[in-house]
Amino acid sequence: MSEDKNAEKLVKDTSILEEYNINWTQKLGAGISGPVRVCVKKSTQERFALKILIDRPKARNEVRLHMMCVGHPNIVQIIEVYANSVQFPHESSPRARLLIVMEMMEGGELFHRISQHRHFTEKMASQVTKQIAQALQHCHCLNIAHRDLKPENLLFKDNSLVLEAQRRHQKEKSGIIPTSPTPYTYNKSCDLWSLGVIIYVMLCGYPPFYSKHHSRTIPKDMRKKIMTGSFEFPEDEWSQISEMAKDIVRKLLKVKPEERLTIEGVLDHPWLNCTEALDNVLPSAQMMMDKAVVAGIQQAHAEQLANMRIQDLNVSLKPLNSVNNPILRKRKLLGTKPKSGFFFHDPENGPEDSNVALEKLRDVIAQCILPQAGENEDEKLNEVVHEAWRYNKDCKLLRDALQSLNWNGRAFSDKVDRLKLAEIVKQVIEEKTTLQDSQ
Repeated sequence: MSEDKNAEKLVKDTSILEEYNINWTQKLGAGISGPVRVCVKKSTQERFALKILIDRPKARNEVRLHMMCVGHPNIVQIIEVYANSVQFPHESSPRARLLIVMEMMEGGELFHRISQHRHFTEKMASQVTKQIAQALQHCHCLNIAHRDLKPENLLFKDNSLVLEAQRRHQKEKSGIIPTSPTPYTYNKSCDLWSLGVIIYVMLCGYPPFYSKHHSRTIPKDMRKKIMTGSFEFPEDEWSQISEMAKDIVRKLLKVKPEERLTIEGVLDHPWLNCTEALDNVLPSAQMMMDKAVVAGIQQAHAEQLANMRIQDLNVSLKPLNSVNNPILRKRKLLGTKPKSGFFFHDPENGPEDSNVALEKLRDVIAQCILPQAGENEDEKLNEVVHEAWRYNKDCKLLRDALQSLNWNGRAFSDKVDRLKLAEIVKQVIEEKTTLQDSQ
């Protein structure tokens, strides 16, 4: 309860513009719910990062979780939070939002920093890994999993090669979440898999599941390799890399989550505690100078994280026919539609229509997680979402979600976070399936 109260006390209802100037045109990066902007404190002229979320209980919970984790030097700090109404140009009216002021990470993303360091050594990679692991341990000890640990979420405080922040934004909607009270959960082991991939890429400059003769594009069989744990250490890049480094990678990229190292196992591993020089210069810096390579790495990593999280998204809903709720019973008898977004089955529409609606929703998830090679992914996503929307216009959850993602009825006006969209659509499917089962 103390954390809840502290989080609520942090939220101010005064206008952020009284204390900060916001640069609406300068964007630091794109988060799940929109770009991160620059704001400047009027009294000190200090620059901060500003993240804006729709003000919902879930967003407030994210602030609370982030506040639980900020007592660590490798985790980005929340300065203060404002609850203000904000209207963006594409909106017809203002919406209640949380404006989260965070410390500025001026040093840029991990892989960009490596690309600028001509003599990035294995020892440096080990030191960076240790700092990431220490931040993860802090979260895991609080029984919080990150679940979105990926290269672009690893930032530097300044231009020196010392990692000062574990992630770019506050713990976003797809970021840290509370885990179950079991000693070590699937969610936490997902963080360890991500760490294994990041270490592998830091050492050689490409992901572990490329084909034997790796290229600059993601091969079609990459997802199969991930699921079977099929990866190698090609001689050209790995001949000078220590066996200790290969050992920690192997133990983090185990297919079965329960077989992976825990975060304590990572921190105890010899590679992170080695007194040897390990001054061999890694090939990764040169590889990462190619932005297309880095973009491919990020895409592949994000897709697999999305796949893991969709599989783990267990929404447990009680069947409506077993709910002893007089309002729902009355609505069902009268054929009215409840405000929650549950719509009772129209007897004039047969089960075939309902099945088509669900199939259209599944197409959206498939496009988010496994886009087909060789097609314009944005156009295809707009196409499948439009079809899903045509068949599911009666769903309030879908309608509200698409609105928050800047859907205009035909296309997304901004870059959409596919992981967030896939999770929402899965929840829509769960709701509709439960409703059909209750008929």
